Amino acid sequence: MSAYRGRFAPSPTGPLHAGSLVAALASWLDARAQGGTWLVRIEDVDRPRCVPGADEEILRQLAACGLVPDEEPVWQSQRDGLYQAALDRLAAAGDAYPCACSRKDIEEALRALGRERPRHGELVYPGTCRGGLHGRTARAWRFRVAPGVVQWQDRRLGPQQQFVAEAVGDFVLQRADGLFAYQLAVVVDDADQGITHVVRGEDLADNTARQLLLQGALGLPTPAYLHTPLVLGANGEKLSKQNGAAPLDLRDPLAALQSAAATLGLTIPGEQALAGWLSSAVEAWAAQWTITA
Repeated sequence: MSAYRGRFAPSPTGPLHAGSLVAALASWLDARAQGGTWLVRIEDVDRPRCVPGADEEILRQLAACGLVPDEEPVWQSQRDGLYQAALDRLAAAGDAYPCACSRKDIEEALRALGRERPRHGELVYPGTCRGGLHGRTARAWRFRVAPGVVQWQDRRLGPQQQFVAEAVGDFVLQRADGLFAYQLAVVVDDADQGITHVVRGEDLADNTARQLLLQGALGLPTPAYLHTPLVLGANGEKLSKQNGAAPLDLRDPLAALQSAAATLGLTIPGEQALAGWLSSAVEAWAAQWTITA
């Protein structure tokens, strides 16, 4: 087994909030419990959503909590060449194809098929351009999803499965605006950085099957996955920047970390300095979670 390499990969759409600290702390604890390496990757592939300066603010917030990466952070916006090379490989193998459909085209096609999108559900691509563009201009590139179930084992959630063809359809690899999609970027980055274990929020669990498909098509290794509990807002939905989550108040970093640890089910005495608290947290995490390949 390769030496443990984990990562925290925030999107710089604003500063960290209580929910994102849970994922950051969990990924750091998992790496430390295994004596591994912990990285930070700034996932700014979706440039229009990024807030200027948020990346540096996130790094400052992490440092204030004692969560300092073992290697220099990387930015996805500087890695387009890697993503393009992966897309070229998929296209050459017939695993990716150009798509001319707009969002409106997809919605109309689904209505014609009597398949309305469920509330909060995926807009499942009906495969309109699978057989060619028929004279239309390409807008995006999609991954050709084969029928069948994708199964994996999550270290916290247990056995998981998804019928990607039915739940998502052929998903986007490169968008109409030329930007690469998250699914492709994260798979390429995890492999390029040698990531062996992914610890992230449970809201990202349903991305895993798509990423497994891409890893298989590109001949890349599959990390072990652990999806952490979510911090919920007053409305019962995931706490996020989109629903007004407040930035972390780091006037007392230990208090913020205690709250994150409680969400993770860890009980750690708070009457100690930050370094001592983090050491105790590593011991508590190691006792709770078995590290698996």
